Amino acid sequence: MRLTILGGGGFRVPLIHRALLADARHPDPPITELVLFDTAPERVAVIRTILEQQREAHRAVYGEPPLTVRVADTLDEALRGSAIVFSAVRVGGAEGRVRDERVALAAGVLGQETVGASGISYGLRTVPVAVAIAQHVARLAPQAWVINFTNPAGLITEAMTQILGDRIIGICDSPVGLGRRAARALGLDPARVHFDYAGLNHLGWLRGLHADGRNRLPDLLADEAALTSFEEGRLFGAAWLRALGALPNEYLHYYYLARETREEIARTLAAGGHTRGEQLVVQQKEFYRLAAARPRDAYDLWEQTRREREETYMADNRRAAGGVERDEADLDGGGYEQVALAVMRAILRDEPARLIVNVRNRGALPGVDADAVVEVPCLVDASGARPLAVDPLAPHQLALVHAVKAVEREVLHAVRTGSRTAALRAFATHPLVDSVAVAQRLLDGYLQAFPELARILPGD
Repeated sequence: MRLTILGGGGFRVPLIHRALLADARHPDPPITELVLFDTAPERVAVIRTILEQQREAHRAVYGEPPLTVRVADTLDEALRGSAIVFSAVRVGGAEGRVRDERVALAAGVLGQETVGASGISYGLRTVPVAVAIAQHVARLAPQAWVINFTNPAGLITEAMTQILGDRIIGICDSPVGLGRRAARALGLDPARVHFDYAGLNHLGWLRGLHADGRNRLPDLLADEAALTSFEEGRLFGAAWLRALGALPNEYLHYYYLARETREEIARTLAAGGHTRGEQLVVQQKEFYRLAAARPRDAYDLWEQTRREREETYMADNRRAAGGVERDEADLDGGGYEQVALAVMRAILRDEPARLIVNVRNRGALPGVDADAVVEVPCLVDASGARPLAVDPLAPHQLALVHAVKAVEREVLHAVRTGSRTAALRAFATHPLVDSVAVAQRLLDGYLQAFPELARILPGD
């Protein structure tokens, strides 16, 4: 069967290929052909070189893998005949992320790729592209399953459900990463623990660690040493986690400690530092330049750059929390690509798996409407991903989910109708934007920074 990656020149594609090669060592691997498509041919050429080097290393130990790789010249060519489509596009590239962040920071609010004003801007520009991709899939590969990596993942997945229905599943590695870290802190095998997790993408809470017939999360919350032995415990502090009675997704740091994070970013910039987007622009340009000039070293350059990228992930937040260091286990990769491949295996092999993914709610999470895309445990098999019923969120959690979901709906309405008023409401009602005047400055700033946004939002 064929797997197509849209955004095939993306930096993390070798992680997917590495996992596919591991699958290829077992009988009857579900994927035998990998097709890459990207609008930046120079980037996909570099990634193709790295994949060949991974393949050579595999061949030296295990023999020729039953997996071919090719690059498609057009989107239509990439989609035809695909059983699975991974959608991992970045509209505007890393340079667009820089503008998303800088406009927000100039207005005095947090700027982060998926959170707050930057996430709204990114969503406004990405939804039309995601919808067009969904329409192409529906026309050229109507039986394909689409797994969405594109951020903001919950919003983009919800946009694509309007075309693809339940054949689109959004993924993120944050929930399972949180669950694994919490389980290991108690000495538990993560593979034998059921995680009670619910919310939206980048806005969820781990409410239970079920092992051997009981919930072990209260044990973790009561154990100071265990609770502060992993990243989220150090990011949020034991006292706040006990007050919540749950473990928040790491991205909730932008909400719970917004002032401290914004001040830390300001200190970074005042000292001559860079935003996260600017760091990645420099890093990615240098990597692709060197890898193209020194193809024999491409894999080693990629591995070195990947490690640096992981080490600096959410660096401002960790500094705001007192200098939290990342755990070694979180620097090795094996996150989002493993979630994606687990979804793929469950569907193609009809091997039921319990996975936390982004799907339409359909009544699983009380208090949230049926069509809203939520991030909850699902049973995934050949029929797709069915959300499992979960306990209601606490009132303060549900209030935040409602607020952010309302913002996402305003973004979808703005794109569908071209309404700048709806876009203004999205900015103004986000919990991290504290003024309608600031919201207007944000909208004006993004319209100036992104000429294409003026075409998406021509006016009311």
